[in-house]
Amino acid sequence: MTSSPEWDKMLRGEWYNAGCEILQANRVRCKKACEEFNASNCASRREKVRLWRNIVGDARILPPQLPDAKDDEAQFDETDPYVDGPISIDHGLNFKVGKGSFLNFNALVLDTCLITIGENVLFGPNVSLYGAIHPVDPAERRGLKGPEAGKEIHIEDDVWVGAGASILGGVRVGRGSTVGACSVVTKDVPAFYFVAGNPARVIRKIKTTMNLEVEGKET
Repeated sequence: MTSSPEWDKMLRGEWYNAGCEILQANRVRCKKACEEFNASNCASRREKVRLWRNIVGDARILPPQLPDAKDDEAQFDETDPYVDGPISIDHGLNFKVGKGSFLNFNALVLDTCLITIGENVLFGPNVSLYGAIHPVDPAERRGLKGPEAGKEIHIEDDVWVGAGASILGGVRVGRGSTVGACSVVTKDVPAFYFVAGNPARVIRKIKTTMNLEVEGKET
């Protein structure tokens, strides 16, 4: 597990030195892992899962391979997301994605702080999650010489994020909500609401046939 004083400050959302050797080494590790994943193209589901887990630092051992390709692929439906490359992730270790979720191509993730995606979440192409921030005052920012920080992003279960949407640090997208294509989400999204625009605003409440009480996820 990566650890250093600067790494710990980064995870806490404090100002930190991004030039820290340990942070930079992990970014290089993650970039190489993303490159391997992106180069896999039409590889098997098993191989895609293996490469994905390398990106996010998931050390779980893969289940034994089944002789039938469809049966083998189905083993991962209840354990891992489906990710369509290319994908670009900053650190990987701070990015958690639930089972049954789908990340379409060209997802961009700046996981300075923890970024979580729940289960059964759908991403359109070109979705960006921006967890990193810089000082607004240029005297403090100082180009590459100044400090950086971050804010967590949390996307709950059953969310649909439309193509080209951007979600900024500090945002929580509530369960069952929909984010319209090309929206820029700067504030929390209530559960089961449709938001759209730049900046995104609430458009309407989403009616659902989900039995939330039975599922134990009442909102």
